[in-house]
Amino acid sequence: MLAGLGNPGSDYAVTRHNVGFRFVDELARRNQAEFTAHKKFSGELARIHAAGLECRLLKPTTFMNDSGRAVRAVVDYFQLEAPQLLVIHDDIDLAVGTVRLKRGGGHAGHNGLRDIDRALGSPDYLRLRIGVGHPGHKTAVLAHVLGAPGSAEAELIDAALQRGLDILPMLFAGETDQAMTRLHSGQCAPPPDHAD
Repeated sequence: MLAGLGNPGSDYAVTRHNVGFRFVDELARRNQAEFTAHKKFSGELARIHAAGLECRLLKPTTFMNDSGRAVRAVVDYFQLEAPQLLVIHDDIDLAVGTVRLKRGGGHAGHNGLRDIDRALGSPDYLRLRIGVGHPGHKTAVLAHVLGAPGSAEAELIDAALQRGLDILPMLFAGETDQAMTRLHSGQCAPPPDHAD
């Protein structure tokens, strides 16, 4: 399952906090999949097939700090384990346009991750971290993540999302370490033998 984090509603659509939604929206578009709202999951779900796998894409319809409810509901329903989950989220500790993949670790103050950790009882899931930069002072963080990036920043974030999408074939093939190496070295186009 791939869970993109964000806040629901048009007011938040282009904010830095919603890069996770944008990622799964683009993945669904590329696979001609559509999101459908499900009350029992507190979110919208889409289904894609990749590398012989059936993958669910989730956008929680709760607000960011309640993301764990939707993630837990889907994980339980499809009988998934934490390591089968990839969460895509904004990260203020990374420079704008940086993208990093990691498994486990702390939530670093990210309310969505904090709630998912609590709901799952485990931090042992993959995270695709999309850098949105730090505003410089902690009192400005909320306005920063709930604000829209300028055009130059938006281009960098778009490029980061593209690099994240490029390594998905490797993740779907179970090659997590190779995906990390490729992403972090800047060589993001998937090799030919991973073409679907």
